[in-house]
Amino acid sequence: QFALAESEWFALKFARKLVAGKIRNQRTMLLRNHEEPRGAALREMKEMVERAERARGLEELLGIEGNGARAYFGEFGGMIKAEGAGDFPFDFEGRNRRPPRDPVNALLSLGYSVLAKDLMISCHAVGFDPFIGFYHQPRFGRASLALDLMEPFRPLIVDSAVLTAINTGMIGSSHFVRAGRSVALTADGRKAFFRAYEARMDTLVTHPLFGYRVSYRRLLEIQTRLLARVMDGEIGEYPVFVT
Repeated sequence: QFALAESEWFALKFARKLVAGKIRNQRTMLLRNHEEPRGAALREMKEMVERAERARGLEELLGIEGNGARAYFGEFGGMIKAEGAGDFPFDFEGRNRRPPRDPVNALLSLGYSVLAKDLMISCHAVGFDPFIGFYHQPRFGRASLALDLMEPFRPLIVDSAVLTAINTGMIGSSHFVRAGRSVALTADGRKAFFRAYEARMDTLVTHPLFGYRVSYRRLLEIQTRLLARVMDGEIGEYPVFVT
């Protein structure tokens, strides 16, 4: 891992897979959950997938990922069926963070933090240093490898859990508090979201490489182990998980 972290060719090859897989999964989320996503957004995301697969550098990939995210989050509000109330409507106008300024972004930020923690556990289980990544370059205190592995799972696990929590009424306006410009969850709100998150992690999916059904929680470790096999030269490229 440490040797390959210095290899630009390996980082780029791995990062291409991650970004293309993430945008594919975001596009699938829109097709499955949005009543009528804009055709222009879907076409742009398809184009970003193709561009990601032939990107010539990490900086170019960051731009491609950003364009894909803008198209995706521009349509995200169309997947939210509940309205919210009072000071905490579930109106989503785009991604914001540090701090999140609305209920939906507060849920997304919390979910991504929890998923990064779970992937840190998977990295340790496999024997990786979670702080030495490839697409996310090492920075003090940042679990770069966990963030790398997380990219394709953001929409499938966190975004799905957020939509389920809101659309089924597990999370409501009473679960939020405001502090200055930021919005945060109450203790009861966090508990409610964790229930939605754990339910998503327990969902079974068929792994396209092996053909058997596993939970998303187990899938995180399987994907981490597949990366180890790539590093060991047992398989030629990382088989990113897409639905």
